[in-house]
Amino acid sequence: MTIELPTPGFRTTIEALRLREWPLGPGHANKVLDQFRDVDYKFVVDDRADVHIASKDGRLYLGYFPDGRPGGQGEGWKIAVTGTEHIRGWTATFDPDTPADLVAAFVNAVISSSRPHSYAA
Repeated sequence: MTIELPTPGFRTTIEALRLREWPLGPGHANKVLDQFRDVDYKFVVDDRADVHIASKDGRLYLGYFPDGRPGGQGEGWKIAVTGTEHIRGWTATFDPDTPADLVAAFVNAVISSSRPHSYAA
């Protein structure tokens, strides 16, 4: 008498796995940096070829560190918005291999959600 045992593991098909392609690799930093062509921002490129961008009011900062931020823990991008007297600011960092398309979408959301300060009394 012969008994057939099932094959170890599980069985499936490629279609059932629903394989996807996910964004990988750093991409092109210009997708992020080109969003700052407006006159409201100042650029500095330092001796390491790191790029620093600040809003004219000094409240938004974006740093791009292609080889990683010196002294940082795997930081390729650093975005910071300074808080106010009553509301704390925030920072976000992305490692150097985060796809530029994703960083660009985040930066776009930050920039598009800002608005000129009202000086009305």
